[in-house]
Amino acid sequence: MKKLVIFDLDGTLLNTIEDLGHAANYALEKNGFPTHTMASYPFFVGNGVRRLITRVLPEDHRDAPTVDKLLKDFMEHYNDHNCDCTKPYAGIKELLADLQEAGVKLAVASNKYQAATSRIIQHYFGDIDFIAVEGQVEGRNVKPDPSIVFSVLGVAQVPKAEVLYVGDSGVDMETARRACVDSVGVTWGFRPEKELVESYAGRIINNPVEIYNICVENK
Repeated sequence: MKKLVIFDLDGTLLNTIEDLGHAANYALEKNGFPTHTMASYPFFVGNGVRRLITRVLPEDHRDAPTVDKLLKDFMEHYNDHNCDCTKPYAGIKELLADLQEAGVKLAVASNKYQAATSRIIQHYFGDIDFIAVEGQVEGRNVKPDPSIVFSVLGVAQVPKAEVLYVGDSGVDMETARRACVDSVGVTWGFRPEKELVESYAGRIINNPVEIYNICVENK
């Protein structure tokens, strides 16, 4: 029985990889660095935008001033273009609506910076009443540190046994483990199923409707 579902954002609710990749490539090209193919980006993302920028830079140019400069350029581009190519995964809108109708509380916990997280959720899921939409904020460690989950739990006031954390990566599964909540790994996101298995996902699913079955049908 689950009364709260906490969703990762990128690779779980939304396929954001092209907009992230285009913004990173824009910053790289603007500063004279080689760009990357879109196929490379699923393995660059997942730990926040600063780590993304660090990973896409050549190893001998990952000093703090260079990262800061590219991060500024990345955010300027991404703030204006974060809904250009991004789209919900098949079945996600229906899942959220069905869970909400069933009385399950919904929340988002993302390593994407807060301004972009809030804007994107409002743009694509404005009809969903999330109890919390949490992104990366200054002074709070990014996932897999569980602080973001604890923040959501403070708002939801739901026992951990009644919480389900849903994500597409090993980072997400480790976040759930550190927060002591049940996890579900999804196979439609950015990372391979092997990573979910190796990160001890509580369950691995291939279709969003399975989340509804876990939370509602099994009550």
